[in-house]
Amino acid sequence: FCLMAAPGKVAAFRLPPLPTIGEIIKLFRLKALKQLSQNFLLDLRLTDKIVKQAGELKNAHVCEVGPGPGGITRSILSTGVEQLLLIEKDARFIPGLQMLSEAAPGKVHIVHGDILTYKMEKAFPKHLKKNWEDDPPDIHIIGNLPFSVSTPLIIKWLENVSKRDGPFVYGRTQMTLTFQKEVGERLTANPGSNQRSRLSIMAQHLCTVENCFVIPGQAFVPKPEVDVAVVHFTPLVQPKIQQPFELVEKVVQSVFQFRRKYCFRGIETLFPENGRLKRTEQLMMTANVDPTLRPFQLSMSQFRNLCNAYRKMCDEDPSLFVFNYREELRQKKTTRSLLGSTGQPEQTEEENQM
Repeated sequence: FCLMAAPGKVAAFRLPPLPTIGEIIKLFRLKALKQLSQNFLLDLRLTDKIVKQAGELKNAHVCEVGPGPGGITRSILSTGVEQLLLIEKDARFIPGLQMLSEAAPGKVHIVHGDILTYKMEKAFPKHLKKNWEDDPPDIHIIGNLPFSVSTPLIIKWLENVSKRDGPFVYGRTQMTLTFQKEVGERLTANPGSNQRSRLSIMAQHLCTVENCFVIPGQAFVPKPEVDVAVVHFTPLVQPKIQQPFELVEKVVQSVFQFRRKYCFRGIETLFPENGRLKRTEQLMMTANVDPTLRPFQLSMSQFRNLCNAYRKMCDEDPSLFVFNYREELRQKKTTRSLLGSTGQPEQTEEENQM
């Protein structure tokens, strides 16, 4: 690699001449696998634009998730990062990434592994750690994620944010990731929006979430049926709901269980059949939430009130938190079938929806 700089200016990192991403794909006979929901981004202007959303990367430590043939990887290296960790599950891409590694000696570390199981808390040098209250550390996670992994992965990382573990043991590590456009809209949806969902609350109560821009599907190879959103996350110093991740997730999932019905219908699923109505009314009164609002109309402060009130009820009756509505439905169904279906009611609408 060469370092070129005008007198008096900081040297900028330049990759030596390399085959284009298209040539790399031909050279190593790479093909996007539909079953892995892979899509390649070949336009380096777009990969540069994605990387720009991450902010200042000069001398930073970056983890790129699922680099594939290495388009975004080149854009990251061109910013002059200190270290770049590549985590790639598909062995077919490793030779092409090794070519990039050789072009940037000492900068790139390639891991052939699954990001869902990779231990991120050991991924970066300890000296980069910052206090949670400080500015974010000089660590960034960037990735053009396969659609099949993007939602489970962001939920896992949001749980890591809540517990300050995984990549967040270093502080408020920032993330710049791609999602299906619809998922990007859910992540950033405001109260009242039809896209408002469980994902909106879980992301926004823990992070500042910014929908940066949309990449048209035709920019990818092969072209997906949807457009792609680039979303930037910065963990908040204080979460908007100060309760354990599992409790918030349970309340939010329950509320959105029946998203087209009044919110009290979903909240009922937090409680066993015996005393369900009374406890639902008690929770909604304590939280001061109108039971006739639809789930997508609830504000963050209303979700916070619901979580706080539910926590209080769980503290008073610990069996509440382990109650599982789906399990109750299954048991009722099993009991019915054991008794014989004669004279028994048909499956309820709730069971069908579950």
